[in-house]
Amino acid sequence: MKSLALATGFAAILASPLIAQDVKPMMVAFADGAVEDSLTGQAGDAAEGRKVAMGRKLGNCLACHMNADMEEQPFHGEVGPPLDGVADRWTEAELRGIVSNSKKMFEGTIMPAFYIDDGYERPLEKFEGKSILSAQQVEDVVAYLLTLKE
Repeated sequence: MKSLALATGFAAILASPLIAQDVKPMMVAFADGAVEDSLTGQAGDAAEGRKVAMGRKLGNCLACHMNADMEEQPFHGEVGPPLDGVADRWTEAELRGIVSNSKKMFEGTIMPAFYIDDGYERPLEKFEGKSILSAQQVEDVVAYLLTLKE
């Protein structure tokens, strides 16, 4: 009986999100540009996603997009569409696909693929084999974008 309880407890630990493996960048399943399933198996944190999106060395969304929610930040870009109301225009799966690799959704876009680790044009040596964002950072940015409703 003790071994059954031990085995059951061990199985529960293995199934917990703490042990869950992130989907590797080149294993992300796209369907018409969207990514239905979480890359981490856990919900994103919108507050952390806002920091990543704002961060000039991470998401750097403001380099190309205007975002009224970040009006305290200078120099919003005008190359991409405004992020205001983005949650009304796209589903969670579509936003996850756009953040992971926008090239799967928009042919010819200049938006970078934030969750790939191969296929970059002329990467610096220290960035070879690495994605711009981690799987959790992608989920956090998606959670933040879902808060941007009109």
